[in-house]
Amino acid sequence: MMGKLALLGIAFAISLAGCDDSTQRSAKVRPPAPPPKPAIQAEQLQLTIRPPVAHLNTKPRPAIDLLIDSVEASYESGKKDYQAGNIVKARQDFDHATDLIMASGFAVDSDPRLAELFDHIADTIHGYEAQARESAQAEGEAGDEQGVAEGEPAPIEEIADMELPTTVAPGLAAMAEQELMAVPHDIPLTLNESVLSYLAYFQTARGQATVENGLRRSGRYREMIRRVLRQEGMPQDLIYLAQAESAFLPRAVSRAGARGIWQFMPFRGQEYDLDRNFWIDERSDPEKSTRAAARHLRDLYQMFGDWYLVMAAYNSGPMNVIKGIQRTGYADFWELYKRNALPKETKNYVPIILALAMVAKEPARYGIHVTPEAPPKTDTLKPGHSLDLRLAADSIDVDLETLRALNPILVRLVTPDDSNFELHLPPGTRAKFVTQMAAVPADKWTIWRLHLVESGETLAEVGRHYHLTPKAIAGANNLDAHDPLSVGAKIIIPTDPAAAKLVRYRVQKGDTLEGIAARYDCSVEELKRWNSLRTNRAPRGARLKIYPGGVIPSPMRSANKESKEAEPKLKATSSKDSGKGEARHYRVKPGETLFSIAQTFRTTVAALRKWNPSLAGRPLEAGDLLTIWPAH
Repeated sequence: MMGKLALLGIAFAISLAGCDDSTQRSAKVRPPAPPPKPAIQAEQLQLTIRPPVAHLNTKPRPAIDLLIDSVEASYESGKKDYQAGNIVKARQDFDHATDLIMASGFAVDSDPRLAELFDHIADTIHGYEAQARESAQAEGEAGDEQGVAEGEPAPIEEIADMELPTTVAPGLAAMAEQELMAVPHDIPLTLNESVLSYLAYFQTARGQATVENGLRRSGRYREMIRRVLRQEGMPQDLIYLAQAESAFLPRAVSRAGARGIWQFMPFRGQEYDLDRNFWIDERSDPEKSTRAAARHLRDLYQMFGDWYLVMAAYNSGPMNVIKGIQRTGYADFWELYKRNALPKETKNYVPIILALAMVAKEPARYGIHVTPEAPPKTDTLKPGHSLDLRLAADSIDVDLETLRALNPILVRLVTPDDSNFELHLPPGTRAKFVTQMAAVPADKWTIWRLHLVESGETLAEVGRHYHLTPKAIAGANNLDAHDPLSVGAKIIIPTDPAAAKLVRYRVQKGDTLEGIAARYDCSVEELKRWNSLRTNRAPRGARLKIYPGGVIPSPMRSANKESKEAEPKLKATSSKDSGKGEARHYRVKPGETLFSIAQTFRTTVAALRKWNPSLAGRPLEAGDLLTIWPAH
């Protein structure tokens, strides 16, 4: 049996020739491999390791012992980094441990300790990736509860699970073989029974529709993807991975939680600097995710030196491929395929891409005729405040789905409260957006709407539609409740923020309760009370229950004991301070002043300051929770 290191050397450093099966014909044109990472020389290995001082024995320790110590140290460091949430650093540590073994000159199975250590590294990485997939899938299932905008199913899953035709149309193999020798390509194209089966599927009505949708949408991103691949020194034909993965749908989401055109899992996206938080997910950013994919594919090519193994590793993770090579002794995809050494989905993945590439290169040959869509053009601006996409759509008279398509990185229907966030609008609508939004106070951009008055509509009818009183709508628009509405006019709809649904928020690295409270316009004490927290620390990974604005919706108040916590009542303790009655708590809204609040509650600024000592020496701020005693 071939030694483990020799097997890994094949997997990471060289590309074996294709399988000699007579049923498989290949035309392989391999581009120059990207420069490999500098190998770690044995002399460097000796210099970087400091063995313990041996007071009674000056004989140098065996090199294998030094190697095992160094590999073990990197491995343990990687586990600690992973548990601490530093995924990128953990992967660097695991990679370094593997590099040390590769560069040492020792066969993995030359020492039982080294073989066991290598197996631990492989199993740990595989286990962490499986755990991350399960976590992402669970988070995706909780999407509706979190208010996450729905994604679209990833096409690759439907294709991979499809029952393939049992017969191949006469002449299909000959036609494909002619194309194979005629079309230019910069990754290998192979024609065998498996690829032919998928070519036959793409000739069916359902298969053709899948190809047509992808080719049509490819026009939106083809130019950008080819530019990025060129800049990163990657083969142009890698674009067919994106077509197979997502049919160029930026909001495509797999059952396992992969997202975007290139179907990045959360942990892999983080590794390649794709930001992901409560508001946005850059895995759905077409250009940023393309650059990340190009760099990931380049890293995999440096590891395996064979594009088919790279595709397999891209699909299932490099450790699955490494373990398949280790078990079989073959660093060749088709050998791993025949020996069932890869997951079923990964076995199908490479033939799907090859078949799809052949159809996409000459679609007319396969009876497919489509006109690619044009690259999207947009007006771009920085709103400067959080903004509900529904309000933005109201302001420029477009449907919500149009804005979602132009802003695929948004996880929710509200933009982040980030002054640098750029909102994409349909071309020619920027001026209209600015004009219409000027009528809505910025602090109401997440809770108010705009309504286009239609012929015959009255305030009462509009109010019924939005569950508001005519008086509330008239007041927001400086109208008399009995005035007729002007057809074609835009009127403000002051929706009630207390109608906000419960939000489930997963605490992420760097989050604090103070930051989360500020984001959702509630207090730290409310967060602690809603989630039975005893300290002010935000437990990473926990899923917090949050009522934006600090108000529990009224339907829950009658059925939940937390209703008493939404607006605490304080017993009067001193008639000198309060007179009769009970105090209430009031949360300050943006733009309010002590004077305006005093006018609302028929009291004085001096009284408000007296009842709220925390205001001493500082101005009033939005989000402050004030104690207010009733007038008497």
